[in-house]
Amino acid sequence: MSNTTLPGDPPGGRRAVAVWSIGVTVYFVAVIFRTSLGVAGLDAADRFHVGASALSTFSILQLLVYAGMQIPVGLLVDRLGTKKVLSIGAVLFTAGQVGFAFSPSYGTALASRALLGCGDAMTFISVLRLGTRWFPARRGPLVAQLAGLAGMADNLVSTLVIARLLHGLGWTAAFAGSAVAGAVALVLVLLFLKDHPEGHEPEPLPHRGAAYVRRQIAASWREPGTRLGMWVHFTTQFPAMVFLLLWGLPFLVQAQGLSRATAGELLTLVVLCNMAVGLVYGQVVARHHAARLPLALGTVAATAVLWAATLAYPGGHDPMWLLITLCAVLGACGPASMLGFDFARPANPPERQGTASGITNMGGFVASMTTLFAIGVLLDSTGDDYAIAFSAVFVLQAVGVSQILRLRARAARRERERLVASRVETVHVPA
Repeated sequence: MSNTTLPGDPPGGRRAVAVWSIGVTVYFVAVIFRTSLGVAGLDAADRFHVGASALSTFSILQLLVYAGMQIPVGLLVDRLGTKKVLSIGAVLFTAGQVGFAFSPSYGTALASRALLGCGDAMTFISVLRLGTRWFPARRGPLVAQLAGLAGMADNLVSTLVIARLLHGLGWTAAFAGSAVAGAVALVLVLLFLKDHPEGHEPEPLPHRGAAYVRRQIAASWREPGTRLGMWVHFTTQFPAMVFLLLWGLPFLVQAQGLSRATAGELLTLVVLCNMAVGLVYGQVVARHHAARLPLALGTVAATAVLWAATLAYPGGHDPMWLLITLCAVLGACGPASMLGFDFARPANPPERQGTASGITNMGGFVASMTTLFAIGVLLDSTGDDYAIAFSAVFVLQAVGVSQILRLRARAARRERERLVASRVETVHVPA
């Protein structure tokens, strides 16, 4: 890929890194709050006296709110800018975490997770938008992967820190104490974050109410690259999300007979592999744009093979080498899902980046929400048969792969057309 900066590209540099890092910090805190339930699932079941289906409702509701907010948040980011949206998000997810800490009942805990999901939904698209406003276009794939890597590092905090606080200090102290990080993130945004560098203000967008909203969504959806990005995100993200967000710990402890400490180490392995693979995928795609789809489909295939081997292994308990391999492969799911944005980004002009990112980001969370619900229902109906319950993964993967294969040619053709048009415009830019 060329290292030439295109006309109108932001300059990047240290100031860009500093401002972008503030946005990433807000996202970092939001994902810590989102994934904190993953290490507290068994404790939540005891605290609120609920079974597998009701327990999964916590994560399902949170993801339902998150997924449902993606397009509205994309529109808000395009309209209001990153600083305002991130500020609102930090207030909401911090209030949700505090509410969850002090919830006296299952119902109030559900409401708190919904509030948290609403605030969480405002963070990642804002960070992506911040990246496109502060860094040159050629840095887009790497910047997006680094943002995703920061999100996975949050899972490490959840498994290593929140879990220990939970078992050392108790439910209320652990969740209420962690909420302080949300207040700190809000202060950083209000004091130091800027939407764009000087001299790179976006063109003002005309706003005509519902008509504007419909045009933004329709124009983004018409682009095959947006839809392909959404299905790539849908197909790649959810196996690891489901494992880390809720069902990984119960599966490893109850179905595999591991201790909580050993299960936590395996969850940590998923996070560490995600961080390592994210760096590799970002560098590869920045240099070889055509590698996006092979990397995505290869990750899906590897995930399916390892899940099949794990669930079909005879004797009840899998050997540790197989569980380690499964967790290592699940670590590639997050970086692969970020490739979806690399299909949507070049398919849309700057004024639609937030909306297109919202559509793309919705894919993986819809898949995660569906799978979380399916696993909970199947566990309850089969007497905690994890082999049957986790087979839901293969159904969602099959649906996603079929859509990726259907859209790939159209998206590639449209992207080539846009690239040719941009080169023509660049040639005619006056010196």
